[in-house]
Amino acid sequence: MKSIVYIIVGVFFGILMYKSEAASWFRIYEMFEFGAFHMYGIIGSALFLGVIGTLLIKKFNIKALGGQDMQLKPKDKSFARYMFGGILFGLGWALAGACPGPMYVLVGSGYVSILLVIAGALLGTFVYGLVREKLPH
Repeated sequence: MKSIVYIIVGVFFGILMYKSEAASWFRIYEMFEFGAFHMYGIIGSALFLGVIGTLLIKKFNIKALGGQDMQLKPKDKSFARYMFGGILFGLGWALAGACPGPMYVLVGSGYVSILLVIAGALLGTFVYGLVREKLPH
């Protein structure tokens, strides 16, 4: 039953991303050229809602779907890890024309070539898992 809820939410999120053009390569390209506010508005509103949601979860001790406590632990503070991680993420986003969420939306939209990008993302995640202990976190 829980899986059906996740699938419905995922499909709704995919439709929302597609209709808002958040999965559009043109919109992403336009954003990296500072040509329009469209994507910054989407990202900014998501950030705003995420902050509000996190504050509400902490304030009212909201439980997860299964009744478990949410575990919102503070992240380690480090400038370098977020700077280098952000640069790598941004470069991948700019080169692929999609970040991880819209990649699956693009597959559902019929853009088969994005499967190469998904394969690269999965390979990169696998390699990170192998070398994670050797990296300076």
